[in-house]
Amino acid sequence: MWIPTEDEKFGVVISSFRSSVSQSLVLELGETVQILEKCEGWYRGFSTKRPTVKGIFPTNYVHLKKATVTNRGQCETVVPLEDPIITESTSTLQEWGVLWKQLYVVLELFQKLRHVMNELMDLRRQLISGHMTQEQSREVKRHITLRLDWGNEHLGLDLVPRKEFEMVDPDQFSVSDLYKMVSGQRHGDGSRTLIAHHLFLNLKSFTYNSISEDTEVFFSLYDARESKYISVLECRAKYFVYLTVFLLCWFFFLPSYMLDCCSLLVCEGRMLLNDSKKGPPHVQYRRPYGCAALAMSDVFSSITDPREEKDFVLKIYTCNNESEWYQIHENIIRKSSTKYSAPSTNYGLIVSLQLFRGDLDTLRRENHVMFSRGVTLTRKLGFPDVILPGDSRNDLYLMLERGDFERGGKSVQKNIEVTVYVLIGEEPSVSEHCSFVLYHNNSPRWSESLKLSIPIERFRGSHLRFEFRHCSTKDKGEKKLFGFSFTPLMREDGTTLLDECHELYVYKCDENTTFSNQGLYLSMPCCKADLNSCPAIPASFPFQRSNKESFCISTLLASTKLTQNGKLDLLTLLKWKANPERVLDILGRLRVISGEEIVKFLQDVLDTLFSLLDDNIDKYGPLVFQSLVFIINLLRDSRYYHFRPVMDAYIHNQFAGALAYKNISKFIVWMVVCLASIQELFHSIRFLLSLDGRNAETLVCTQAALLNSFPDIFDELLQMFTVQEVAELVRGTLASMPGTVDIGQSMDVVKLQSISRTVDSRLFYFPESRSILLPVVLHHIHLHLRQQRELLLCAGILSSIFSILNTSESSCVQEEVEMMVESLLDVLLQTLLSIMSKSQASLTALCVFVFFLQGEYVSCLLSLLKLMSELHFHHLLNNFHSKDELKEFLLKIFCVFRNLMKLGVFPRDWSIMRLLTICIIKNNINVQGFLNVVWNSFFSLAVLFISQPSLQLESLSQVKRKRILDKYGDLRVQMAYELYSMWQKLGDNKPHFTPGMMGPFLGVTLVPQAEVRNIMIPIFHDMMDWEQRKNGNFKQVEAELMDKLDSMMSDGKGEENHRELFGLLLLEKMEQETWRETGVSFITSVTRLIERLLDYRCVVRGEETESKKLGANIMNFYKCEITKEDMYIRYIHKLCDLHLQMHNYTEAAFTLLLYWELLQWSEQPLRDLMQYPAQSQWQRKETLSRKILHYFNKGKCWEYGISLCRELALQYEMLYDYHSLSWIRKMEASFYDNIIEQQRLEPEFFRMGFYGRKFPFFLRNKEFVCRGYDYERLEDFQQRMLTEFPQAIALQHPNLPDDSIQQSDAQYIQVYAVTPVSELSDGPMMDRVPERIKSFYRINNVSRFHYDRPFHKGPKDRENEFRSLWIERTTLVLCRPLPGISRWFDVERREVVEVSPLENAIYVVENKNQELRTLISQYQQRHHHGNINLLSMCLNGVIDAAVNGGIARYQEAFFDKDYISSHPEEMERITQLKELMQEQVHILGVGLAVHEKLVHPEMRPLHKKLVDQFHVMRSGLSHVSIYCASLLINMYDISLPPKICTSTSDHGVFRFVSVFSLSLFIIQYSKLRLNRIYLSLLSVISISHNVPTVSEVTL
Repeated sequence: MWIPTEDEKFGVVISSFRSSVSQSLVLELGETVQILEKCEGWYRGFSTKRPTVKGIFPTNYVHLKKATVTNRGQCETVVPLEDPIITESTSTLQEWGVLWKQLYVVLELFQKLRHVMNELMDLRRQLISGHMTQEQSREVKRHITLRLDWGNEHLGLDLVPRKEFEMVDPDQFSVSDLYKMVSGQRHGDGSRTLIAHHLFLNLKSFTYNSISEDTEVFFSLYDARESKYISVLECRAKYFVYLTVFLLCWFFFLPSYMLDCCSLLVCEGRMLLNDSKKGPPHVQYRRPYGCAALAMSDVFSSITDPREEKDFVLKIYTCNNESEWYQIHENIIRKSSTKYSAPSTNYGLIVSLQLFRGDLDTLRRENHVMFSRGVTLTRKLGFPDVILPGDSRNDLYLMLERGDFERGGKSVQKNIEVTVYVLIGEEPSVSEHCSFVLYHNNSPRWSESLKLSIPIERFRGSHLRFEFRHCSTKDKGEKKLFGFSFTPLMREDGTTLLDECHELYVYKCDENTTFSNQGLYLSMPCCKADLNSCPAIPASFPFQRSNKESFCISTLLASTKLTQNGKLDLLTLLKWKANPERVLDILGRLRVISGEEIVKFLQDVLDTLFSLLDDNIDKYGPLVFQSLVFIINLLRDSRYYHFRPVMDAYIHNQFAGALAYKNISKFIVWMVVCLASIQELFHSIRFLLSLDGRNAETLVCTQAALLNSFPDIFDELLQMFTVQEVAELVRGTLASMPGTVDIGQSMDVVKLQSISRTVDSRLFYFPESRSILLPVVLHHIHLHLRQQRELLLCAGILSSIFSILNTSESSCVQEEVEMMVESLLDVLLQTLLSIMSKSQASLTALCVFVFFLQGEYVSCLLSLLKLMSELHFHHLLNNFHSKDELKEFLLKIFCVFRNLMKLGVFPRDWSIMRLLTICIIKNNINVQGFLNVVWNSFFSLAVLFISQPSLQLESLSQVKRKRILDKYGDLRVQMAYELYSMWQKLGDNKPHFTPGMMGPFLGVTLVPQAEVRNIMIPIFHDMMDWEQRKNGNFKQVEAELMDKLDSMMSDGKGEENHRELFGLLLLEKMEQETWRETGVSFITSVTRLIERLLDYRCVVRGEETESKKLGANIMNFYKCEITKEDMYIRYIHKLCDLHLQMHNYTEAAFTLLLYWELLQWSEQPLRDLMQYPAQSQWQRKETLSRKILHYFNKGKCWEYGISLCRELALQYEMLYDYHSLSWIRKMEASFYDNIIEQQRLEPEFFRMGFYGRKFPFFLRNKEFVCRGYDYERLEDFQQRMLTEFPQAIALQHPNLPDDSIQQSDAQYIQVYAVTPVSELSDGPMMDRVPERIKSFYRINNVSRFHYDRPFHKGPKDRENEFRSLWIERTTLVLCRPLPGISRWFDVERREVVEVSPLENAIYVVENKNQELRTLISQYQQRHHHGNINLLSMCLNGVIDAAVNGGIARYQEAFFDKDYISSHPEEMERITQLKELMQEQVHILGVGLAVHEKLVHPEMRPLHKKLVDQFHVMRSGLSHVSIYCASLLINMYDISLPPKICTSTSDHGVFRFVSVFSLSLFIIQYSKLRLNRIYLSLLSVISISHNVPTVSEVTL
């Protein structure tokens, strides 16, 4: 007995199950099943893959899992109880598995996805095992979600919103919160947590053929937008560290498009590379060689996995002019190719890059092996965007910029090398660095960067010395010292060099100078700034300044202990006891000191301030308190946010102001005493905030500090007062702030930040306080939105409010939502419309911000609409005082909704946001009363809603489609019902929207959803009925429907089901109408048009465009059935354009002729149409004529263009336009020349049959004849057809298929070659026509084609099958001749005849003669040896016919005595065949003569063989002819002159007597119609005895 299960509801199949047991399920390993009942070791249920198929399966094949059950019973829902991450990864892997197989052709992504899927399965296995700590589980979940999101993004799947790694239910969050989740996942949430990024670079290979010297390679990061380095090049030695193989750089939150990785190459060798004459080998110079650049944007786009290591090849470019070496990297980035030379090969640097995220200490732990290999750490040049406490640095970055030096009496410029020394006190040099040398340059620009890592305790007293040497290229190779510069690293006041460019003095010295006494030059000024503080240099001094020379360096200090703030007196403040008289002045200017400087010395600054309070609170107290407030506000900045714990730790542990406590307490007591109550305190605060501080800097700072600190006291106030009392105090304070936004931008921001913190505080979460605070908050936001000020801050506040309201109880929220609707809805709509208009117009970098802002406000609006109930809408609409106000509001909200659906506010993969937006819009579309413009806007919006791509479920995957239907249902159907309902509510107002809404409603019916069509199609009957009542006809509806149907179906909408349903539903509605007959005719025309449009679209979409003739079907429909000339002309040009795309120029010309024929040679004006301007018929017809002639010329159909040339010439002649007449006559002449001179290929023709119901209407069970392309043979054409119809099966026989094939649900194609049947007569005059002209007319303007099917009638003759071989000749008659407006036309009728064996032989020989004649005529015009293979093969095929025996087989079959005697009625045909054979012999003789003239000497043996075989062939033909002639003589009792066939004496007399006698016999028997017989006899004797031919006799 089957018992419903209670707990056993869900299981996983652990082994595949197949059984012959009745009603058993087929289960595969890994499937999930839902269990309904159980009975003695068996379960009854269904697989979740096939829920409709229920059956039984054994219990031991299933592993049970815990699950929750809702709606127990027949419609119960079972959800397994497991970690949501596991569930998601399981379903995602199943979905990826299908897509992964389709990626095999995209090998790189295929392999990456496989790797990620394997990782996911391994991580899922770890999570299921449950043997991990919470921290480990969290880390595994993080890795799983990273891989899930990566795969979904690269596969084009939807982005999944998450919270704590788990999928979220959109119904549980406000739209604003959901938007934050999704945008945070896609773009990264950098609002609070700032994450460090690290780039790991590994130099793998360096190959460059032209460098034979030692080479140094330097790497750095360069910001192309700011034109500055982000990381510095580092060098070797004690204080100079070279950056060689490994690089780990930091860069924080820098846009990828701004970064480029630059690599500079410096060679150590001779002055000129590979030039042994320039310097001895023992002297080494550092010389610049090349540079390579790699855009970081390319790196980031190609590195998909965060820890993926990828190789990149950097090409090395050399500088064309060495003086521009300093900017070679910029030239490469800007692609100024004239300033550098590209490499001759692709060799260069091969580096691997890897991107890491997170804390450096964590990376060290996780990548111990990598860091143990001696990786060089390169920090960002200067301080990072986020300064962390405890981050100790003391780096001085030095750049050798440029120098200007004198020539010094030399004929050429110097080769200058700069040697940099770091000197500490009187100690000898501890480190040195030699710059590279620029060849012959007295004004070198190096731009070479160094990093000086000097201990902080050794900075004081240290200095840099720069020595300048000329590097000679002579044999000695000396480096001669000629000058030096210097600069101390720290000034006397304890400040270091400023971060700027320093121009140093250059002092002259000789090459023997030793600098043993450093104090000697340190007493001299190093730069212009030191000139006044140093004594004058006496003339006897060993070092004299060179006034015309200078040397420039740049420095940048990144130190957490040293400062450059000498002028702003930070050091003076810290040492205030030395200068007490300057303390007040310094405290007053403390706020202008850089924040970086203050946080570096935060603890020291705080100690100093509190020391000042201890010393004299009355004197320093106010300024110290202002300074403390400034420092506290400074720590609120996101850059210094991490220093707040430092401040807290200082207060708790290191507070050094002994008297400060006492004085602060006195201050507080004084405040309490002076203010009678807390209300008076807040009254004073309100008064202070209400003051206008725009012209009082101190007041502004005080107000800002008060507003920033105000939300921090809420929690303390809540401990002293009730929630309502605190809320009243806060409300009064916020309300006291100026109500306008004219208080200055800085205070504006502070005010909104204070409001934002108030909304985020605990106070705002209480319903009783929120109802008090919300009005004043909304008031300020309303003012800012009206003024379009600080929109981002306002959006953040609104988002927080909606988030709180969404989680609150609905009973408490209704009044607050009502308040927000009244205050914000209208201004929110106006703001959003303004932002949307900017987003459409913005094309600059501002565009990103505008789109971000747009998303924020869209989410706010949707959040508000989601919270609104019907009661809110009812109150909202009733609050409008006039119809104009209501109309304006409705149009505004409809406009916003329309933009939301049109503009694509959210990216394509944000499916959750898109669907949520659609649902909210659907629930908020409503119209009350009748306002024409509002109803029109509503209908347009509803149509747009149903037609939007996001709702077209047919294009989605099965998994996504099911997910949407389960969650939302088919929203298109719901909106269609709403639209139909609103249409019916119009009543008598329906004519206002007829036929205007015909197009939009038609677009809805073309949506591929049957229920939507069933709802909407009857509206067309309604429109027809109303217009019939109003006008007595529905011509407007008809015209509008035809026009819109054509344009929409051309855009790809609609299919066969729409055509059938359209006709069925409307014809059913017509049954009871009085105008039924007219309506049925109209509906029939529409369905025929849809059929043709579907066929046309099907053809245009295909890869092949052979069947573009479908345009002709539509053209004929518009011309003949409904007489719409504009549509007819439009499709003429559409068809012409399609032909031009496929280079079918002849067909394009014939197509334009259709429009040409509609025009007259008159001056009647025409309006502009498509590409034609407004002009007269004459002008347009002339334009068309020229275009048609151009196409005929390109298609090599000059014969068709000649008649048009003549007509155009006649028009020009009538107008005396001799210039144009001359042009057209020249064109006509060129056409004649081309006909005679140019070679034209003869195309083949193919008959095509399309059978089966799977073909479109225009092809189904029809046959056509197609004109093939040049060089296209049957096999090529058949393959092309099969490519266009890949599902089709090729029929290999020529027989017509039976009904079983024609009515089958499949596609069958039948293709075989056909022969054109020319109407060209073969009269005597045609003998004088050149073969090229005749060949053109044989294959053009042809509408009849035939093909032969051989068969044997009666028993097959085994000795010679040609005797019994009959031919069934089928002639296909086309509806139009080829060529025409298409490359193929329908077969109009078939004519079938049977051809006897003799007639077939005549046909074959005659065709072969024609082929030989054409080919030989082509070669007769040649006068040199060339490729005559075609002629050789053709002659060989006829003379030595190895396949079917050639004409010898015909001789045996039809010149046999028995055959002639048994077929006396065929005697004339036998004679005709014999004449054709004799003609073929003559043609072959001519062909051999041509062949002998053109044959290559190496092919002479072949020619000799052909001649020998030809004599044998002619001899055999003469013997047969003589035998045949004797039979004829016997049959007709003809007397010949004696010895005519035997005598061989007196050859000349014999020839004359023979010819004369035969001529008399011809005359004698002419009345008996035996001319042909005797002419044949004459030919026989001519061949046998070499007598004159018939033509000779005639002469």
